[in-house]
Order: sequence, then structure tokens, then C-alpha cells
Amino acid sequence: MKILVALTYYRPHVSGLTIYVERLCRALAARGHGVTVLTAQYDGKLPREEHLHGVDVVRVPVAARISKGVVMPTIGWMANKLVPAHDVLSLHLPQLDAAGLAVRGRLWKKPTTLTYHSDLILPPSLINAVADTAVMSINHIAASFSDRLIAYTDDFARHSRFLSKHLNQVDVIAPPVEMPEPGEAALAAFRAQHGLATRRPIIGLAVRLAAEKGVEHLFEALPAVLERYPEALILHAGPREAIGEAEYLRKIEPLVERYRAHYLHLGTLSPEQMALFFGVCDVHVLPSVNSTETFGLVQIEAALCGTPSVASALPGVRMPSRMTGMGLTVPPGDSRALGEALLEVITHRPKYVRPRAPIAAQFSPDTTAAHYEALFERLMKRLASGVRRQKGDERGAKGETQGGDVEA
Repeated sequence: MKILVALTYYRPHVSGLTIYVERLCRALAARGHGVTVLTAQYDGKLPREEHLHGVDVVRVPVAARISKGVVMPTIGWMANKLVPAHDVLSLHLPQLDAAGLAVRGRLWKKPTTLTYHSDLILPPSLINAVADTAVMSINHIAASFSDRLIAYTDDFARHSRFLSKHLNQVDVIAPPVEMPEPGEAALAAFRAQHGLATRRPIIGLAVRLAAEKGVEHLFEALPAVLERYPEALILHAGPREAIGEAEYLRKIEPLVERYRAHYLHLGTLSPEQMALFFGVCDVHVLPSVNSTETFGLVQIEAALCGTPSVASALPGVRMPSRMTGMGLTVPPGDSRALGEALLEVITHRPKYVRPRAPIAAQFSPDTTAAHYEALFERLMKRLASGVRRQKGDERGAKGETQGGDVEA
């Protein structure tokens, strides 16, 4: 089938959402489907059209930005061209253009799914309050014109201020995660390259520096770790200059400088380098503070490299450690609890390590793509029979889950 995937940011932009969609698209293409991504040309240097890893990428010029969102005046014209030429439409929120795209899916009778990756939380202000109301209205319109909504976990769906209003439409599909298995020789070379041979323990941080990631709480927890392990190091992988996060960078810079001797930033790494990054870490931490984080793919990536995680006990984010058995969760924003959990995992690390194979099978991109494929086929058959939506076929958050999710 021909699948049109729409989202605001696609690769080379780095975020959990873009990585998820890239893995999904590549896996669908590998299963023999024609996949086109409709996205923003957020950087003018990026080509308007290109073919990446079996996927056609179409980028629409950006005329203006609203916080992290973008305004693309010509996206409607491009959608009118692409939607009729495809069999199904896969939308990924947050996305300001979702409602218009979903309406086009209905007009051209194309089965439409909406994958909800996170809530959009803006800094408090009158303008942002208006923007938040507008975005939520767009989301609800998009949902009303979509056939099914897709969530990572039942836990997040039931707590999300958006998805909880549409539970009868929700399917749960575990996210796609892939990570090369690091070899011992490569790990030794990586340690030597970055001067890590004598540093223990190594605390991995794999995030972009954004307010919702709560990085300041890790630095606030560091003194408790240093008291027992004076050579502890925070090893950070990810972009430092995140879109729209200049104010947050200024806020945490004093903490970064205070613990400069215990902090090393590696920048954005390739998948092969990320495997080595996770492989050298004793523990990985995800200290996110709000529902813009819905799962934390990095927790599964770390687990695939044999590294347990300590993460915030947010809806959805608390699920990877339950699904894999590799890690602990703590209340979001609680630096003391975070420090205690880090010490527990570092000190009793073997207790939190599980075999790789079952985790890899559960979260493989092909497994996720197969669930999407089955959903698309079901919707296409239903549309062909003249029934757009059937009340008797409710799944996902109503009880059936895919990919091994469990109740919170």
C-alpha cells in the first residue's frame, strides 16, 4: 500500500518523535510499502524533496514560527496533491496542520490514523494560553476526522488530557526501538577516545537540552552520588542547542559550570555511537518533568545495551522499566529521590539487568510496523465495506494492547 506520513519535524531533526517516525517509515518501506513523509523544511538548507532509506521525504517551506510550531502556507496545496495519491494517511501529533490533513483524509476517503506522541506544554503566558487552547481544538478536530488514534501505552492514554477524551478510538502500539549491540573492543576504544577508562560510575544522559527534560534535577542529585562515588561522571549525548530552548539553556548553565569536572557533553551521535554511549554507562537517567514525555524511547535503547535506567514516574514514562524490568522510577522533579535511586542502581546493578533478546523482539521496528500494517489493512477493508467506524470493534485503551503493554 501507499502510506502518507505527516509530522512537523523529520530527520535530521533529533527528538524522540522524529526517531520514532523514521524507524516506523523505514520498517514499513522494508515490508514493501511505498512511504512518503510530508514535513516542514525547518532548515532552509534542507532539500525540498529527497529519498532517505527507502522513504520519500517532501518538505514544505516555513514562513514563520510559533514557539516550537511552524507556519507553512503551502502545506494545504501539497496535501491536496499527495493525499489522493496514497491509500492511507498517518498523522503524528503535536502538529498544527493535523486538522486540515485529517479533513482531507475524510474527503478523499482515505483511512486516517493519528499517533499522539505527547502533550504540548507551553510556558505560562496569555499568548501561550490562547495557543494551547487553539492546539487542543485542532487536536480534537483531527481526532473527529481520524479513524483510529494510536498511543504508546494504555497508561499514558488514560492520563493524557487529550487521549483520555477519545479512549474508544485508541489502539495501543509499542514504539519502535532499535540499537546495535556494542562489542567489547569497540567499547574499550570508545572509553579510551573520551577518557572514560578511570571514571566510575558513568551516568548516561541522552536528551536534548529542553525544559521538559528536567536536566537540572540530575545536577541537583549529583552531590549525593559524588559523596559515595567521587569520580562519578554525567556523560551527555544529544544536541545542546534545541529549538526554542535558549532561555532554558541560560537557566541551567550555572549548574553545568558548577559540575564541569563531572560533566562531559559528546554532542549528537550516530546510532552506532549511541550503542557505545549506552554500553559504557553504568546507569542511564531520564529526569523528565511533564507530559511532553510520554514514554522515553532512550530507556529501551539503554536496556538493549545492557544498561538500566532511572526515570521520572510520569504516565507512560514509568512503563519501560515495568515492561523490561531494567530500572527504577522516581517522582518527577524530586532530586533527592533521583539521587537515591541512582545510588541503588549503581550499587546493585546486576539486579536491574535483563537478557537482551526478549526486549529486542518486543520493541523491534518490524513488530511496530506490522501492527500499523494490520491496522491500516483493517481500516481499508472496513472502508471498502462502507463502514467508517464500528462501535463493536474497540481496541487499545478499551482493553486490547499490542506490544506487551500492561496496566498502570
